[in-house]
Amino acid sequence: MEKYISKARVLIEALPYIQLFSGKTVVIKFGGSIMDRESSMRAVLQDIVFMKYAGWKPVIVHGGGPAINEALRERQLKAQFIDGLRVTDQITMDLVEDILGNRINSHIVNILDSLQVQARGMNGKKDGFIKVDPQHPDLGYVGNIRSIDPTMITELLDAGIIPVIAPIGIGDDRHAYNINADTAAAEIAASLGARKLVFLTDTPGILGNPEDSDSLISSLDRDSAASMMNEGRISGGMIPKVTSGLKALSFGVNKVHIIDGRIDHSLLLEIFTKKGIGTEILKTH
Repeated sequence: MEKYISKARVLIEALPYIQLFSGKTVVIKFGGSIMDRESSMRAVLQDIVFMKYAGWKPVIVHGGGPAINEALRERQLKAQFIDGLRVTDQITMDLVEDILGNRINSHIVNILDSLQVQARGMNGKKDGFIKVDPQHPDLGYVGNIRSIDPTMITELLDAGIIPVIAPIGIGDDRHAYNINADTAAAEIAASLGARKLVFLTDTPGILGNPEDSDSLISSLDRDSAASMMNEGRISGGMIPKVTSGLKALSFGVNKVHIIDGRIDHSLLLEIFTKKGIGTEILKTH
């Protein structure tokens, strides 16, 4: 009997968060190793379906870097990066459009469909809602977001449909441009006035000591996060997430979460429990 009572306690603990955020928009970005395992991706999407039926309005932004790297290797081409951004020539951009905009995007939509929810695949080039400028000549077809028109996303949310967005934009030259998925998620969250922005990563969150996985910082404000960035205490793949998260906070997003997507149902554990399991960045304490 006790195990059933414990399950009831979990639901009661979640109730205030369900009530508080009912009808609110949350943007969830995931990619990396989560997409290497079907079971991990399905667990994340199950969490998102739960959020939808709890009254939230989830928006998915996905990456797919490992799949792109593998496709390049198959063609005996080497992935190149400058300051963490993928150098994107025409061949690479064609792969990005095919893998992100078609294969991965469609696969996520199909899983959501199997979980009995409506979803619609989108990307900023095909649907024309993400306008970009070329970021730097050395990067090729990498876009810096100029503007996002959230109208189509909002219409889908209002119709009860989950938008699944590949981070691809369109330039004035009508060409497709690759966009950093963390940046795209933050800009989309800001354009929608989202209540939360969640990054699912391959790490527990922001660590006080990068060498110690037990030094997780569960909560900090944006000034503290910015100070850690300036002091070099945040590094590697965490930099674009924190940078994007801080920008989203400055444009109206209330809270940013960085959590370990490798843990099954980490999204629910972070959002619907008092303690959470990752790092939350607040506008202010």
